[in-house]
Amino acid sequence: MQKQRLSIGRLALYIISYSVIILWLVPMLWMVLTSIKPDGSPVTVLSALVTPPFSLENFIFITESASIWRWTINSVYIAVVTTVATLTVTSLAAFALSRIPFKGKKWVFWVIIAGLMVPTEATIVPLFLMMVENGLINSYSSIILPSIAAPLGVLILKQFYDNIPKELVEAATIDGAGLFRVYWSIFLPLSRSSMAALAIFTFISSWNNFLWPYLAITSEEMMTLPVGIPLFQSAYTGELTRPMAANMLASLPALIVFILFQRHIIKGITMTGIKG
Repeated sequence: MQKQRLSIGRLALYIISYSVIILWLVPMLWMVLTSIKPDGSPVTVLSALVTPPFSLENFIFITESASIWRWTINSVYIAVVTTVATLTVTSLAAFALSRIPFKGKKWVFWVIIAGLMVPTEATIVPLFLMMVENGLINSYSSIILPSIAAPLGVLILKQFYDNIPKELVEAATIDGAGLFRVYWSIFLPLSRSSMAALAIFTFISSWNNFLWPYLAITSEEMMTLPVGIPLFQSAYTGELTRPMAANMLASLPALIVFILFQRHIIKGITMTGIKG
């Protein structure tokens, strides 16, 4: 009876899991099929969508557009620089909060964590005014700098750093290692999984960011893909094949990064200490 209950429970789990997968895959499949249909083809009728002809002419047309390539370069540069800068700042902040004693450390930590409760929309106006006053509007810095402050990254890394055995730090200190050497040689290597998970989240978030780049960028050549694609779509009102092909190309880098490094997400979040 117990085995039967377990098998029924597992069967229900499989049904729910596969149902969620199907719900996620259907829009993806519709996007792929729409992007490879010839320009002007009906894509709202299932029978017409899944039957030939199919063509790659939409992708050829898009890749011949200089704007798409420029937007892609902007997105890649901003996402990579934002990820590297965020990892650097959050890891140093987490190390300081975890291992360096100073007055008011708990208050500083709670102030940083309080940033998680502030919605992004609430900071748009003061952030925009700050960028205007410093002459940073319509630049890479206007998008990268606000994204570096990542309270969630500090929380994840500090939680991990708190569980690193003190004996490792004491042994390194006895050997003459300073604070930065301890951070570089002990804490960073041990937190690779957490850092990898944070890097994936940061890269995908930066790649998909729309609201702030839309407000901070004023010229077409400085646009990122999430901002530029709607501009591209506006020229094809009522036509879905070419805009869908552009959306597919825009989503590929983030999707590839997630697929290649998805194991680091679970491992990085769940790994909060070191045994032994």
